[in-house]
Amino acid sequence: MQTFMDEHPAIRVEGGTATRFMDHVIREDRFALHVNGVLLLEQIASADHLAELGAGFVISEGIADSVERVEVAGDGIWVEADTRGDISLECRTCGGFGTKKPPKCVSSRLSVTPADVAGVTGAIESETWRRTGGVHCSVLYSEGEILAQICDIGRHNTVDKVIGYAELNGIDRSRCCIGCTGRQPAGMVAKSANGGIPVVISRAASTNLGILTAEETGITLICFSRGGRFTIYSNPQRIAGIASHATRGGERA
Repeated sequence: MQTFMDEHPAIRVEGGTATRFMDHVIREDRFALHVNGVLLLEQIASADHLAELGAGFVISEGIADSVERVEVAGDGIWVEADTRGDISLECRTCGGFGTKKPPKCVSSRLSVTPADVAGVTGAIESETWRRTGGVHCSVLYSEGEILAQICDIGRHNTVDKVIGYAELNGIDRSRCCIGCTGRQPAGMVAKSANGGIPVVISRAASTNLGILTAEETGITLICFSRGGRFTIYSNPQRIAGIASHATRGGERA
């Protein structure tokens, strides 16, 4: 069982019958992220892949292009990196904290197929979610293989963790897709852009600013990927055989 799950006594009521049982629930933990010895923020997260969380946050928020070292001690995450200028955080309307830096543009020749999209979508429904219903999940996908599947109480954290996984394992992020269970507002899309991820696939929706951010940074943004369908909002040229064969339908997807 995952270290970030607990069991809690509960009563399930179904068809008028009440049954006592032990339910799997997600733990909320708080961690302090330090960059070059300075406390940057405290954040709620699930207690695994913490080195990846630290490395990924620094990269996905445009604080640094790479990290030199990450250590985890108790509830502290310590990252050393060559930072890019001043670090100033803001609270985002979609949840979480991020920098005020504009996201970077993605440069990649990656091309994927509808079968790749389906494979990524299938991988983001994790066993942890099936047990608890209380987590988001992101996956890192490249060359037909799921490289990482990571759950967390926060959707932002899952993206940080898979980007951090790629960084700590020397994976070329320009050859990767991220699949995510969470919505894709501007802050989420910006994380993938700063991480150099060219394709983002979500089971959920985006927002107008999420789509605009994807267009401006060169990301192929795919949402509502479930049940054998998906919607491409930006840069469809990366999805093999789609753009040239698309027919005009109604006004709504």
